[in-house]
Amino acid sequence: MDPTVRGRATPWAPAALVLTATLLAAGCSGQPGAGPEPTATESSAAPHGYVEGAREAAEEQSRLLLGDPDTGASRVLDLVTGEVQETAPVPDATRLTTDGRFGFYHTARDARVVDGGSWTVDHGDHVHYYRAAIRDVGALPADHGAEIRSDAAVTAVTGRDGRTGLYDRTELAQGGTRPLRTLGGTHAGAVVPYAEHLVALTGDDDSAQVTVYDREGGRVATPDATCVRPRGDAVTRRGVVLGCADGALLVRAENGTFTADRIPYGRDVPEKERAAAFRHRAGSDTLTAPAGERAVWVLDVTDRTWTRVETGPVLAANTAGEGAPLLVLESDGALHGYDIATGRHASRTKTLLTGAGEGPTDASGPAVEVDRSRAYVNDRAGRRVYEIDYNDDLRVARSFDLDIEPGLMAETGR
Repeated sequence: MDPTVRGRATPWAPAALVLTATLLAAGCSGQPGAGPEPTATESSAAPHGYVEGAREAAEEQSRLLLGDPDTGASRVLDLVTGEVQETAPVPDATRLTTDGRFGFYHTARDARVVDGGSWTVDHGDHVHYYRAAIRDVGALPADHGAEIRSDAAVTAVTGRDGRTGLYDRTELAQGGTRPLRTLGGTHAGAVVPYAEHLVALTGDDDSAQVTVYDREGGRVATPDATCVRPRGDAVTRRGVVLGCADGALLVRAENGTFTADRIPYGRDVPEKERAAAFRHRAGSDTLTAPAGERAVWVLDVTDRTWTRVETGPVLAANTAGEGAPLLVLESDGALHGYDIATGRHASRTKTLLTGAGEGPTDASGPAVEVDRSRAYVNDRAGRRVYEIDYNDDLRVARSFDLDIEPGLMAETGR
């Protein structure tokens, strides 16, 4: 690892850490000026936000899950300490997804689950950051094309045949992979846990109906909305976004009532230029998706508007949200920054990808992961990950040398 002097602060200043942790604990106690809550060993009652076996921290505990598609080797890179930990190999993994804590290595047979050991619990007016041991959980029955979505309580695994199994996320955290139940019927696209319910699309690819289930699998709502050729989904603070042929649907819950509002493109968009897979910073309401080979869609969920940004040839894209640049990794191997409002090209890194323009552009190709202050780009052929300060003209803050080819990458701790 070769961090620069101005990278993400890895050793915390002790006085600042103690002060921040004290304020956080006081804010969660519900008693102004009460001071830190007792630890589990100091009181028989666990403090608010306590998670057994985890240590609470004062900032995000970001980690990168990394996999080598050729050898099956996997690693976890701790972005706070800079340390790299070897995890159980996953031969034949072709895709890596995450729910913010668990990583899912997709193979043709199953999805291997790795507990990244870092996560965020958002209580709305405050958040808790946790770190715990990294460990292999086991495997979930899932085909290569399965879609896996989670919230704090449940994980939904939807196979290519549309059938969906539910798993207790607390049990996953304890190393168990026993299913809770299987939802009846089949679904078009992923079943998405949201607002203590499950948002799904029932029907076929040509005309799917928005359907909401309770956690027991009972149908509780069918908002009057259909989605033609559904592709892609994302959970935002405003609701669940479902990609459709004419734009997107925003499914929201308010006072126990579910509604679905359409966010149209406002123009005829050829199928190959439609948004098919969304990327965004966790907690952000700004989504990105490739718009063909040389452009990127930006969906502002708050304003309910689509913006098409013309770029160079797109390998991957992402953004931190409002006020941040659109980040586009292009075929020249550099990360480019664009002003979303104007479409103006604003900044560019040096060439980051070894053998730029020659590597794969599928799920085992390069990715752009974004958190609250940094972006990360994996250079598979160069066996390296770059950390980019997107608030400082895309400055390369740190680079991490690895002993594997990190063709698969996902960030946890968010």
